[in-house]
Amino acid sequence: MAASDALEFRPAVMIRGLALDVGLPLATYYGLHLLGVADWPALLAASGAAALRIGWDAARRRRLNLFATVMLVVFGLGLVLSLVSGDARFLLLKDSITTGSVALVFLLTSVWGTPLTLAAMQSFAPHRAAALTQQYRDDPQVRRGVRLTSAVWGFGLLAEALVRVPLVYLLPVPVMVGLSTVLSLAAFACLIGWNVWYVARARRRMAVGEPGGGSAP
Repeated sequence: MAASDALEFRPAVMIRGLALDVGLPLATYYGLHLLGVADWPALLAASGAAALRIGWDAARRRRLNLFATVMLVVFGLGLVLSLVSGDARFLLLKDSITTGSVALVFLLTSVWGTPLTLAAMQSFAPHRAAALTQQYRDDPQVRRGVRLTSAVWGFGLLAEALVRVPLVYLLPVPVMVGLSTVLSLAAFACLIGWNVWYVARARRRMAVGEPGGGSAP
């Protein structure tokens, strides 16, 4: 398989995958909040939605969806943290703690083990999971690109988590509740936008045979 084949990953595939792995538990959580459900049962339902996604994917593919599992751990962590304190500002900080945890997984796996970016690619395009794994092992450009994107996502999500912390204490709680969601959506939009740009640039470089045209998800 040519190295350029790794660049067939399209934004639509990423968005569809994010809708299942990330959007499903998030939609459950915020949808219940809009209906007036308290934080703890909303987190419990979101964790259940993430667990159902993992179970469905495991039954269909007969393998564990690592990226969806990380999301389940994130909402499970939020569930535990929601029991620690009933303070409204602490519950807002919970978003930074969980986002920061995901960011650290991205960063750590960009250096050691299987990058979370690769796990996400396999989740978003399960029919290409084996091919993606083989390309990651065999092609240094693909490996470099995957590790780079994992690092970028890690730093991006970590920045979003850190920005939220002072705002939680500087702004009124009702304002921060909405702003916290806006911060999360903006971070994901920027990171997806960067991914699209990086893939397009890598495709152009590989098309003309330039060095350094590493792959990306």
